[in-house]
This record gives sequence, C-alpha cells and structure tokens, in this order.
Amino acid sequence: MVEQAVQAEADGFASLWYASAVGGDPLVAMAFAGKATNAIELGTSVLQTYTCHPVLQANRAASTAAGMGRPGLTIGLGPSHQPAIEDAYGLSYATPGRHTEEYVRVLAPLLRGETVDHHGDEFDVHLEGRVAPPPHPVSLMISALAPRLLRVAGQYTDGTILWMGNARAVETHVLPRITKAAADAGRPSPRIVCGLPIAVTDDEAGARVVAAEMFAGYGVLPNYRRILDIGGADGPADAAIVGDEASAADQVRALADAGVTDFWAAPFPVGADRRASRQRTVDLLRSLL
Repeated sequence: MVEQAVQAEADGFASLWYASAVGGDPLVAMAFAGKATNAIELGTSVLQTYTCHPVLQANRAASTAAGMGRPGLTIGLGPSHQPAIEDAYGLSYATPGRHTEEYVRVLAPLLRGETVDHHGDEFDVHLEGRVAPPPHPVSLMISALAPRLLRVAGQYTDGTILWMGNARAVETHVLPRITKAAADAGRPSPRIVCGLPIAVTDDEAGARVVAAEMFAGYGVLPNYRRILDIGGADGPADAAIVGDEASAADQVRALADAGVTDFWAAPFPVGADRRASRQRTVDLLRSLL
C-alpha cells in the first residue's frame, strides 16, 4: 500500500482513495503512506459512521494526521447500508439521514478544534477543550447521494464522494442540490468526487459483462440503486467507464463537463492478462493528468 501511494504520487495523481475495509483499518495504512509521500491527498471512501462514535472518529483522524506528518488527509464517511449495519452488526438503521447529519455536526467542529455542545436525537455530546485537534487541517466529506445528505454535505462539509453516480446523475441531481446548500450556508463551492469503475479495452461488450458480475452487489443496494436510476443506468455495468483510449477519455471529460471536480478511478481488469489490462487503464488515466 505504501508503494502504491509513492507510485501514484510519482505518476502525478492528485489523490488516492481507500475503502473502509482496506487493510483492516485504512487509516493505519494511510498514516504510513502519508509519511512516505510528500503531497498526494489520501482519503477514505468511505468510513462507516455507525460503527465509530464521532468523538472517537475525531481522535482517529487526529492520530492519522499526526502519523502522516503533513497535510493532505481527507476523511470521507457515510452511514453504509442496512444489510451491513443491521444484519451484520445488529445496529438500527432506522434513521440514516438524521444519524449522519448529527454525526457531521459533532465531528466537523472537533476536526477544527472547536467546542461541541450538541443535544440531538442521535447524539448528546458536550466537549470543551477535551479533544486535541489534528496537527494539520483535515478535510471532511460524506457519501451523499440522496437530497438530505447532499444538503448536509454542502452545508457542513467540503463535498460529497459518490459511487455509481454517472455524469447524468451528477448534472441533474447532485450538482444543483449540493451547490445550492453550500451557497445558502456561505461555504465555498463543494467538491464532487465521482467514483466509477473503469477499464480501457477494445472489447467493450466483454468488459461490461465483467463489470456486471464484479459490481453486481451495488445494483441491489437501495442507496446505489437510486443513484443508478437517476443516471438512467440499468446497473453498474452501464455506469462503468468502458472503451478504448479515445472513448474512455471522452467519458472522463464528460464527468468534468457535468460538474465533477475529482474523478476517483477504480480500474478493473478485463481479459486473461489482468496486470496488462490494469496497466493500460492506468496509462490512459495518467495521460489525462
């Protein structure tokens, strides 16, 4: 993981994103990777909220920032999904929107080193000078897909981290809601980090078959199913960026035209030579930097 971060920075990529289960706890790997690099942004996409109290999350972020020894940490978080939270962990997933909004209202000021006095339905937290702020600024973003959390993202955080939201979904649904919320709150224009699978290949049909199998689970989770529907995609295979170099480049540029500020590329292999397939995709992405 450290070598990957060093190589990504050497290649010129601006950021590297870590899923919640990477390495058991991605923040550990990110602390090591941050120390071995100079400026590349390291972000989580995303940490689960329900499994970690926001005060503990603030302490974890501060420790990771200290371990990195430099700026560039982004904490992306979200409420995850009902099967994981209720079925696996045995916790209630009855109010994910309210839960996430209150979570952010507790965590955001702690990351800024401010006092928290929050009395809500989900959290009751009063802290004054008892949580050490991160030694370097830490950006906070959430995995906002639906209207309420897009409002929360614009109002309280630096933006949203999407998964399975294509250019149409960004332009018609995400961008207008999050930018209005940020403007109404007097905050800067929010970031829209768009995560999508990508494969550069001459076998587009075959690649979409692979994507349909590899990412099938995202097509049935309600949170992703809604954003796929908004984007007019029948499933994850339709949302994926697939095609040869010229086609894939056009699809990436279309994301920027739709309002995406950061493309989080998730390369997936196609064909017998998996390493060569991934390398072809990375080479195309590097050419677009």
